[in-house]
Amino acid sequence: MNKNELQEARTNPDFLSFLEENKEKAIKEKDINLMYETLDSMLVLDLEEKKINTLYEEILKTAFDKVEKILLEEKLLNLEEHISYIRAFYEHAIEKWSYDNFDGAKEIIFVLLNIIDDEKLQKALKILLITLVNNIQLDTFYENQVDFSKSSEDEKYGYFMIDFNFDENEFLEENTQKLKEIYKNLNHLLEN
Repeated sequence: MNKNELQEARTNPDFLSFLEENKEKAIKEKDINLMYETLDSMLVLDLEEKKINTLYEEILKTAFDKVEKILLEEKLLNLEEHISYIRAFYEHAIEKWSYDNFDGAKEIIFVLLNIIDDEKLQKALKILLITLVNNIQLDTFYENQVDFSKSSEDEKYGYFMIDFNFDENEFLEENTQKLKEIYKNLNHLLEN
């Protein structure tokens, strides 16, 4: 969308009403996919921050509730079926990291790492864990370590930092002991 189209959408009462209806329907039905679709539109249009935050809170509540039910069935989350729930956890961790809440972000990333079934994303999450333990700020990591030239051929990874400017296997090998310590210190989060 160009600037004129964005402005037109921002001021179109029918479209704004449609978004509001979608938001209410998504919340009522606990439809996280529709919540995200609506949230993404609201963000692109730069609509009221209060409404955006309210919807984001509903996304988090829905994700945490649904993930709890999935885990009680002793299942792992997969990107094909549960991408919106994984995205919610991931974005919540990134939000915490963006405010330099390294411990909060680390705990969420650790839990997420252990409840998903996807090797590629798990490897990336381990890298983020090590980065968080080293208290490296999000902006610094993002600007210096994320490889923007690579573009994952698989769309499901589009919400996640998975490509880096270093050899990932070598990095993980060099930090094996640190990962063991992280597991030892955070394993209590997986109990229950």
